Amino acid sequence: MEKLIKKGAEASIFRANWFGSPSIRKIRIPKSFRQSTLDSKIRESRTRHEASFLSETKNAGVMTPIVYFVNIKHAEIIMQFIDGICLKEIIDKCDDYNLKKWCREAGRYIARLHGYEIIHGDLTTSNFIISNDKLILIDFGLSFYSQRIEDKAIDIHLLKMVSTSAHSLYADMIITSVLSGYKEICGKLNYNNILNRLKDIELRGRYK
Repeated sequence: MEKLIKKGAEASIFRANWFGSPSIRKIRIPKSFRQSTLDSKIRESRTRHEASFLSETKNAGVMTPIVYFVNIKHAEIIMQFIDGICLKEIIDKCDDYNLKKWCREAGRYIARLHGYEIIHGDLTTSNFIISNDKLILIDFGLSFYSQRIEDKAIDIHLLKMVSTSAHSLYADMIITSVLSGYKEICGKLNYNNILNRLKDIELRGRYK
């Protein structure tokens, strides 16, 4: 029997079962304010893109849920249920060593995605799940491809803003560790380019 576990602005998420395997069923909700044909095309396109990114990220060395089934016409994805705890929930519970370890790993994941020109688009501490001592990245509904340094820096900037807002006592440790892991993968030159753009973005926001 399915159980609704989240109803967002874009999609409903159900806990389900796929031939004996615990799963998640994500269905994009029709929008009444859009013309129906256009709405269907948008939901189909986003569903197709998300399923594609969930597979493509594995080539980048990033662990994501396995996709079991995609129904483009119904804007539906059935994927592996990840039994674990999200990074958001452990931040104020684990010791500094483990917090830094998981945040560095998150930074490595982000760098690997960016190395494949993949922008996650919704990097929050809720979208990193620790399961069986491994990190899993979820929710690619807003992902897109881009070679632009600006887009990659904005991706990190979002995570920094979320950390500052939701985890103010640990924000410096989180972002320092994320950037440390990012640098390990992307190299000094790319890291400096991203870091400089990140600073520019923050200055723009400060003086608007």
